[in-house]
Amino acid sequence: MTSGSPSVDALLDKMSQELSALISQRKIEDPLMVGIHTGGVWLAERLHSQLGLKDPLGVMDISFYRDDFTQVGLHPKVKPSQLPAATEGRHVLLVDDVIMSGRTIRAAMNELFDYGRPASVTLITLLDLERRELPIQADVVGGTLSLGDNQLIKLTGPDPLTLEIRERP
Repeated sequence: MTSGSPSVDALLDKMSQELSALISQRKIEDPLMVGIHTGGVWLAERLHSQLGLKDPLGVMDISFYRDDFTQVGLHPKVKPSQLPAATEGRHVLLVDDVIMSGRTIRAAMNELFDYGRPASVTLITLLDLERRELPIQADVVGGTLSLGDNQLIKLTGPDPLTLEIRERP
């Protein structure tokens, strides 16, 4: 990120500890972890490994569920979602890289419910930009960040995972 900012690995370690404690506190057994394409999947892979979860990792591409789909069209690299199990009655750990407006998470939850009604959804995100347009909050957050109106943040990876602050085009 910027000098003096925590590394992605340090944020992931913090998130893993908090998520493990939350799973224990809520008495969640056998959660299903799902990463949102692309950055959320990279983070979910690391968290999935650190937590030693049994079920394979699920991957979601929420492109068809976005509320701006008709305005921006279909990205040429859209891939189908791959959930290794039905979400019906499962405790889902949903992972994304950045939460800003809440619209990506709303789209992801719409898709999740198409696979079945989860018992619960726990939202995990690396960064919160605190620019909410919808009343959606993460349960586990690596950190918060304030950006200028002309800035954006990009998670690059998958190896190594790094954060870059860029100027908007």
